Formats: sequence, C-alpha cells, structure tokens
Amino acid sequence: MRAVAAALVLAAATFSAAEARAEPTTFVHVVRPGETLASIAQRYYGDPRRESVLVAENGLTTQGGAAIVVGLRLVIPTVSYHRVQAGETWASIATAHYGDPRRVSALIDANSQVSSAQPDEGAELLVPYPLRHVARQSDTMQRVAQLYYDDTSMAQQLMRFNSMRRRRLSRGQIVLVPLPDLLLSDEGRALIEDDTGESVEGGQLRDMQTLINEQLPVLREHVRRGRFTEAVGLGNRLLGAGELTGNQVVTIQRELAVSYVALDRSDLAVEAFVAALERQPDLELDTRRTSPTVLSAFRLAHEALLERRAGDAGSEAPADAGVAPEE
Repeated sequence: MRAVAAALVLAAATFSAAEARAEPTTFVHVVRPGETLASIAQRYYGDPRRESVLVAENGLTTQGGAAIVVGLRLVIPTVSYHRVQAGETWASIATAHYGDPRRVSALIDANSQVSSAQPDEGAELLVPYPLRHVARQSDTMQRVAQLYYDDTSMAQQLMRFNSMRRRRLSRGQIVLVPLPDLLLSDEGRALIEDDTGESVEGGQLRDMQTLINEQLPVLREHVRRGRFTEAVGLGNRLLGAGELTGNQVVTIQRELAVSYVALDRSDLAVEAFVAALERQPDLELDTRRTSPTVLSAFRLAHEALLERRAGDAGSEAPADAGVAPEE
C-alpha cells in the first residue's frame, strides 16, 4: 500500500540512514447512480459526516449530501500502519510518513498503548492520515478543527503539526490535518476487497498486541500471588498468540522464568531468561527484591547466552584461519 516517493536524509541525532518516504493509504471508488458524498462516506467509514474528508481529499466544493457525477473516480483515504523496525524512533517514523520529525506528536497521540519513550520494536503503529485542507476565505484553525475533529480545542495541535503560529489562515493556504480515526468500516473493507480482489491489510496485529498488553497485568498478578501454574499457562498462551513486540516478549519471559524457578524447573527458567536477554541484552534484575534462586537462573542465562554467541562466532571462522600456506 505504500510506494517509494522520495529518499530522506535523516539527522544524525535521531536517524541512522536514508529512508523511503511512505505514501498514505488510499483507494478508489467509482461513483454509481444515486450516490452522494454522504452516502459514500457512510459506506466506507460508517459516518456520513466524513463527506468533508472526501470533499477535501478530492478537491470538491459540493457538500451536504449533494449529488456527484456518475463515473467520477473518488479517492478514499484511510489510516496506514507501520511495523517498527530495530533502530527506528518516533522522529524517524514521523519523517518517513510526514516528511518532518516535528510532526511526531500525531503518531504518539494515536498510539497511546505504546508506553515506552521510543516505539517498541515489532509494534504495529497506527499512522493518522494527513488530509490536505485548502483554506477558504476567513478560515481559521478553530474552524478547521471543528470541521474535521468536531472540537475547536484541537486547533492548538493542528498549529503544532503544521508549525504555524497564527490561527487565521490565508486563502489557498494548505493545512495538513492528521486523522487517527479515519478507519474503514466493515462494509468499506468488503467493498474494497470486492473491487480489488485483495484483503485490506493492517490493524489486526495492532489489535492483537493491544489485547496482549491488557493481559500482562493479569500475568504479573498470578506471579505476585504465587499462582505459578496459572502464570506458566497464561504466559505460554500469550507467546503463542502471534507476533509480539520486543517489550512484550521480555515481560512475559521474565514472569515465566520466575514461575519456573518456583516450580523447581530451573532449566526452563534459564531458557526463559535467555529469550528475554536476546531481546534486551541490558536487562537487569533488582538484586534486593529478587530471590537468590531467580538471580542464579538469571546469571546462568547470561553465561549460556555468552557461550552460544561464542560458539556461533567460532563456527563462522574460516577452517584454515591462522594456518600458513605450504611452500
């Protein structure tokens, strides 16, 4: 759904390399007899008021349920999704999708379930659609905020996203409006899948990761209350649920390791800690609040991981390394 539009050279303080500019996600709808902008918005978004989005996206001037020309090709915009890769930051992702790291607040606000200072590797993020609004005579940021958010207080966020200081807009001025809730309805997804023959991807992984986050406090409570068998069962079910974020894997494996120690399965505890350390090499335990048996398993996991890495490095070395050729 995303195409390469341009190469961006990212600032060294925040970015590690040049990345491709990601295009927003859009689809095409061909207007049928009897359809209006409001009815099309209802079908694709489940909300006829989203006709204002269709008006702006397609450069139209009609609104309020007005009829449109049969056969007109309308662009149907929607949110995108981004799977976080190793080394990416909020700023680098904002640059990739919006062309400016200063627009990072829209991403952070739309992904409140990602609690870390930087996005978690493996997390699927929702990327609000950047709608282009062309200002009319006497337009203000409050009016734009009311039109698309139904909330004039969002004017301040819009000003920050667009790096603007004045609330009053000049005629023809472009305002980018990030829309985090521009989601396709079930009917809209079905229409697109029928037209294209392909499924609409994105969002399912994010929903699953959100459900995993909701279960992590339950897992911790099992361990805290000494319900170790229940903790092992839940932890392994969560690990088997699909593609988790790095932090989710670390959290689950830590709780599993503690539970395995309590169940006298130190061997499994070591393996759980190894899995956690592979995701987070700088992982540490509170030595004052952690039992000696758990600390021992953690130390053994460190040693086991070092041995594995040494073995991997040795297997990659050339067989004749260091041997002088015969004369």
